[in-house]
Amino acid sequence: MRNTISAHVLRKARLTRATGATGAVTLIQRFGSALNLNIHFHMLVLDGAYLSDPGEPVFRRIAQPRAAELQALVERLAERIGRSLERQGLLVRDTGNDFLEFGPEAGGAMDDLIGHSITYRVAVGPRAGQSVFALQTVPAREAEPRPGVAQYAGFSLHAGIGVEADQRAKLERLARYVSRPPVAVERLALTAQGQARYRLKTPYRDGTTHIVLEPLDFMARLAALVPPPRAHLTRYHGVFAPHAALRAAVTPAGRGPGAGSRAGTAERQTPRHVAMTWARRLKRVFAIDIECCARCGGRLRVIASIEDPEVIARILAHRRERGAEDSPVGSLGPRAPPPGMSEMLF
Repeated sequence: MRNTISAHVLRKARLTRATGATGAVTLIQRFGSALNLNIHFHMLVLDGAYLSDPGEPVFRRIAQPRAAELQALVERLAERIGRSLERQGLLVRDTGNDFLEFGPEAGGAMDDLIGHSITYRVAVGPRAGQSVFALQTVPAREAEPRPGVAQYAGFSLHAGIGVEADQRAKLERLARYVSRPPVAVERLALTAQGQARYRLKTPYRDGTTHIVLEPLDFMARLAALVPPPRAHLTRYHGVFAPHAALRAAVTPAGRGPGAGSRAGTAERQTPRHVAMTWARRLKRVFAIDIECCARCGGRLRVIASIEDPEVIARILAHRRERGAEDSPVGSLGPRAPPPGMSEMLF
């Protein structure tokens, strides 16, 4: 898939694989809005290619893809993916119909959960095999054509969002959206009967806005979304790959193979606007500000990072003896911090 899109970008930039290099970041999502298994790919693709010159790389931008180009591209992707599945023996063609063929080892408990999740069926319990109970709270609507979207043989390709080089906030919002977790806690609730009610991100065309799952089936849905072990869901291609020759020249940190061999791309520290401490990352991702004192509202400062389980157990036992389980961690310090500055110990 990445090779097909890369070849399209290089062709539009009037370059070849020998004279140009593209870049992309792929995030593999395994979930749909109804907590169903729906594997699809979100790709952040450069809208152009770099000239592979010995000196400083030059970026050659391409125009936004037209509808005809997207349609031709999605058809090419569908054909190539189909041929790949056939070569692997996973896809069987029978008089114009395609169906997946699994070996005799398939059909285990996890495969059963995955199959029910893909087909929106109940996986466990007395209603196993039946359709998931859905709530339709809005009127049904007709399918509307979406700009920047091409479809073919069950495949869809969406290329309707573009980000300029100086639109960092927009790029961050897009990256956060494509890397979001499968379950949105704010859309999850319990009914009076103890069932899990999950609100869809966007209503379906038939008016469905919620699905209702039994607790055990809800857990089965979550189990089907767990990726296989040692499967990377974020992948870097082209100039963004870890061992790409141009990575040091086109990324802010300037790290990568041959970082010191290019003019002006010597190994350097990550800029302040790019680098973040682990505390800032915790606040950014989980909205937990551990640098703010819960007692006085002042700023906290990390003075140590304790990872030894025995030491942690002794500290917690000492706090229990003092009855300080609920007090701020900064109160452990033997001396009072300056005004407006507390200390925390981890």
